[in-house]
Amino acid sequence: MNVIPPLSTRDRLIDAGLELLLEGGTEALTWRKTAARAGVSHAAPAHYFSALPDLLTAIAARAFDRFSAEMILARDRAGPNPRARLHGICQGYLAFAATHAGVFHIMFTESTVNRTDEDFGRASTQSYLILRDCCAPFCTPDDREELEFAVWSSVHGYAMLGLQSPDAQKRRAISNIPPFATLLEKILAGRT
Repeated sequence: MNVIPPLSTRDRLIDAGLELLLEGGTEALTWRKTAARAGVSHAAPAHYFSALPDLLTAIAARAFDRFSAEMILARDRAGPNPRARLHGICQGYLAFAATHAGVFHIMFTESTVNRTDEDFGRASTQSYLILRDCCAPFCTPDDREELEFAVWSSVHGYAMLGLQSPDAQKRRAISNIPPFATLLEKILAGRT
C-alpha cells in the first residue's frame, strides 16, 4: 500500500492561498486567511515567506504547474495526431484561463510576483516547453521561434481578452469573433 506523505506546512499555505485567490481574488489573500485555511497559526506564514508577494510568487508557480497539467491532459485527450495535439494544448490553455481568470492574470501580469524566483521560473518554463513540443512538428529549423511565438501570442491574447467566454460577442465591439481553432489553422496554413 502506498502511503501519501502529508503536505508540508509551506505546501498547505500555498494551496490555501491558491484556493483563496480562486474564490475571492487578490482581496481575499491575507496572511490570516491563508493561515486559517491551511489550519496553522496566524504567525506561520512568516516562517516560510518573508512577505505576501513571496507567497503570491509561490502560488503563481503552483498555478503554472496546474496550468501545465491542464494543457497536457488536453493534449493527451486529443490523440497522437500532431495538429490535434497542438489544438488540444491551446484548448487546455484557454480552458484554464477561462476557469481560473484571476489566477491566470496573476501568473502573467501581477507586478509583485518575483519572476526571477527559481520555482516560478521552472514552472513557467515548463508550460512554454509544452507549447514548444507541440509546435515542433510544424517548424522548420529557420522558423521555430517565429511559429512558437505566433501560436503563443495568439492563444495568450485570446485568453487575456476573454474571447473564449460564451458572452464574448456581447462584451466586445468586434462582431463575429472567430473560434480560436480557426485562427490557429490560419497560423498553420501551408504546414503539414
